[in-house]
Amino acid sequence: MIIYNKILVCYLFTKFDEEDDLKKFIDHYKSFPSGYNHKLIICLKLLNKDKINYLNNYLDNKDIKFELFNDTNNNNDFDFGSYYRIAKKYKDYLIFYINASSRPISNNWLKLLINNYSINTIIGTTASYESHASNIKLKKFYKIISFIFKIIKNNIYFNPFPNPHLRTTGFLIKAEDYINFYKSKSCKNKFDSWKIESGKSSITNFFLNKNFNVLLVNSDGKSFNSAHWHASNTYCFKETSKLLISDKHTRKFDNMSDNDKKKIIGVVWGN
Repeated sequence: MIIYNKILVCYLFTKFDEEDDLKKFIDHYKSFPSGYNHKLIICLKLLNKDKINYLNNYLDNKDIKFELFNDTNNNNDFDFGSYYRIAKKYKDYLIFYINASSRPISNNWLKLLINNYSINTIIGTTASYESHASNIKLKKFYKIISFIFKIIKNNIYFNPFPNPHLRTTGFLIKAEDYINFYKSKSCKNKFDSWKIESGKSSITNFFLNKNFNVLLVNSDGKSFNSAHWHASNTYCFKETSKLLISDKHTRKFDNMSDNDKKKIIGVVWGN
């Protein structure tokens, strides 16, 4: 087994996120040992000085070792722009990116990811076949024109179902690989962020086209390629009992009725 010495866990918190998410991340980070030596970066974005000082004081009192990265970019280029700037600062690191609503829920979560990593690989903790080109619904007839426009636009930028992609709520990637992916991109709005996660030029498709291993790893430490992502029991498939990292959508699914779960399973994986 290869020992990786430069591992970064980057947690991103922005002005659009709930303070409770940060607090729960810290609680879970302390409660579920990662199992692998790493540097923790707390990346703060679009926050005023008072908020930064408040959160920094809070973190200083939580008995964790971390470095604060204040993303001074004034434009909201969503998670992906911040991840790019982190990657450029820590070019020789292997980075696990995790967004504000996500948190570890299994021991050795980082170790299990690292154990499955090899050169030319990207690893996610959840994935989906969902497509923005296939799940468009006409809710009100008088909006038929905008509905048709949306169908055309989404089919330009997204593959139809099934549209395999890693969800970017938590993923492991070499910094240089992420730089190569994002350097020719920009993220100016929510639609751009959807394209980066699941569009025809998504991070998943970019690396598949470069013959990378694009894997999903569950809490058993097993890795799955795209044909078997549903069987990992991590995201919207019967149960999510083998998650390494939970996020707001996995928690929402867990609390749904059986009937609502069946509908979501159909959207994410098909019937």
